[in-house]
Amino acid sequence: MSRDEAAAVRDTELEKDRARYGLIAVVMSNLAIVGVAALGVWRLDGDKSVIVGVLTAAFTAVSSMTTAYLGIKAVSNTARSIALGSAPRRDPAPATGTAHATAPGPGAPATATGPAPGAGTGAPGAGNPGSAAEASAPPAQRAP
Repeated sequence: MSRDEAAAVRDTELEKDRARYGLIAVVMSNLAIVGVAALGVWRLDGDKSVIVGVLTAAFTAVSSMTTAYLGIKAVSNTARSIALGSAPRRDPAPATGTAHATAPGPGAPATATGPAPGAGTGAPGAGNPGSAAEASAPPAQRAP
């Protein structure tokens, strides 16, 4: 086994250990949060509004802790693969020359080349039919 291979194995084992212990830390923290929330709910003796607040805070803490771990791990893995040069590369499409516009064939629907009907600058009286009337018209009332 060469030095490079030994270093690669050592790095791989280190990454596995980091992932394993990071996940264990997150799971243990989540269990601690759930335990404290359960103890708090048990000690509140049925005060519904406070129980909802405790459970909401516990859910928020668990979800944000887990999301943060997964996000940091994903970014770390991506940065590591880019740094090592093993990230997939996207090659741009090869240029085939200039683009040529083609006319629609017989039986193809004609397409409009100008702006859509009623589209314009939106300024009243700027050449848009009915724009002055639309600008001065009151908003429609909703029936009760």
